[in-house]
Amino acid sequence: MNDLSEIDTINAQKVQSLLGLSWVSYLLHLIVAVAAVVPGANASIALLLVALILDWIKKDDAAGTWQQSHYDWRIRTVLWAGLLYLVTGPLWVLFVIPGWIAWAVISIWFLYRIVRGVVAMNKGLAIAF
Repeated sequence: MNDLSEIDTINAQKVQSLLGLSWVSYLLHLIVAVAAVVPGANASIALLLVALILDWIKKDDAAGTWQQSHYDWRIRTVLWAGLLYLVTGPLWVLFVIPGWIAWAVISIWFLYRIVRGVVAMNKGLAIAF
């Protein structure tokens, strides 16, 4: 019986630790997402890379918890946004206005996904794909 209470305590500490890291990651993503939407605001891509690496490293620790979906959500969001930015990058070279519109749409989508994740995590819910 005593072993079960120790396991519950360890699991609770693990979940709490992961939750703290999730908040840090979401905050870094949010800074980058807001800067992408607000004209003239600049955030370093380094912030996004730090958050992505943090998520990638800790993703396995979150396996089996409700937070696993959040780690996967953030990783997929960054990878899809990066791919979309790369694919639409030539629009900036060829036509400035279509490039600006494409990147604005991608940036708004990125911000939406991060905010949606923050809201779900704040409620203690897994994020649905």
